[in-house]
Order: sequence, then structure tokens, then C-alpha cells
Amino acid sequence: MTYIVAEPCVNCRYTDCALVCPVDAFHLDDDMLVIHPETCIDCDACVPECPVEAIFVEDKLPSEWSHFTKINADRALSGLPTINVRLDPLCQ
Repeated sequence: MTYIVAEPCVNCRYTDCALVCPVDAFHLDDDMLVIHPETCIDCDACVPECPVEAIFVEDKLPSEWSHFTKINADRALSGLPTINVRLDPLCQ
């Protein structure tokens, strides 16, 4: 199982979660971060670091955001750059 970044991250994109990821599973998209499903080791380190509570374990993802499972996988596998540094969020 993997973790999924969902709707609260869209147009917000805090990077606090990526800083604590031990395997660089986060990828930077224009409007959000996504988690690479094959890189994520389910360590849970990122969840408490997200200030907008946008990260969910896959089987606990709210049903209205279920499409974010595919969004994370597709975008992470598309070659987006990994992110492991702090950037200014899009929302403030």
C-alpha cells in the first residue's frame, strides 16, 4: 500500500512532507506534490508534516478523492522531478 496526496494539496503545495521522506518518493508538479507509488515505503513520516492534511494511506483515502490515486501514479511516473527541499507554498 502507498500514500496518496489528495485535493487539499492542489494549489497549496507545501513541501514540509517531502523534507522528511527517507526515499524521495515525492514529485513536484505545477500545482501540487504527488507520491510515487513504487518508491513510497509506507513509513508514515510525511503524514504529520502536511499542514493541510492532504496525505492519506491509500485504503483510507476519502471516496470523493479516490481519483487522486491515479493522479499520483500517473504524474509521478511521468518523469516529474523529485522534491526534497523546502519551497514556498502556493497558498499562504
